[in-house]
Amino acid sequence: MAEQEASTVGDSGGSTRPTDEQRLLAALRRGDEDAFRTLVNEHGPFLMRLALMHVPSRAIAEEVVQDTWLAVLNGIDRFEGRSSLRTWIASILLNTARTRGQRERRVLPFSFLLRRREEGRDEPAVDPDRFQSVRDSNPGHWARPPAEWDSPEERLSAEETRRVLLEAIAKLPVRQREVIALRDISGWSAAETREALGLSATNQRVLLHRARSKVRAALERHFEEEQLVR
Repeated sequence: MAEQEASTVGDSGGSTRPTDEQRLLAALRRGDEDAFRTLVNEHGPFLMRLALMHVPSRAIAEEVVQDTWLAVLNGIDRFEGRSSLRTWIASILLNTARTRGQRERRVLPFSFLLRRREEGRDEPAVDPDRFQSVRDSNPGHWARPPAEWDSPEERLSAEETRRVLLEAIAKLPVRQREVIALRDISGWSAAETREALGLSATNQRVLLHRARSKVRAALERHFEEEQLVR
């Protein structure tokens, strides 16, 4: 039965070769341990990063990931293939992590709780002080435009810059962190991200824009400080 589900029928009525994901799914449904090991190796680090966005310690994040894999094994026969396998797994992880994060809330730092409370508040993506006011000659235009970065790829590869980048992402509201992690760190498409997080196209764009703006501002401050000490 699993093998039959892994095959698709073409327009001509003949069967087509199953995709890699369909073959993996069929193997998982047969209880193939090698297939499960492949899945864990491919998605494990990514799931850990997502879990760490919601819980206060790596130990708890590891438990969240383990619970996610158990849910995957228990639910694999009910997976209907309406989304990709990795999107489905990410959705399970996020639901598990959010639930566990709520349970652990009493031990979270106050600053973390404050960020969670303020997530729903509307906020500008860029500091309004960086634009000219109505009293200036060009209201709405840049007063302090973004700084030009020389060889940004090279600078972003530096260990200290990477630390600043990750810290800036860690300080974002959870939804913004999730979106930027999926889009810019994991390379997911907008459609996959919307599906995994249950977002509309507009919300996904707004969250990503705000997240990128805040991370860029943090990097700008870091690069400006670098220039001052040279």
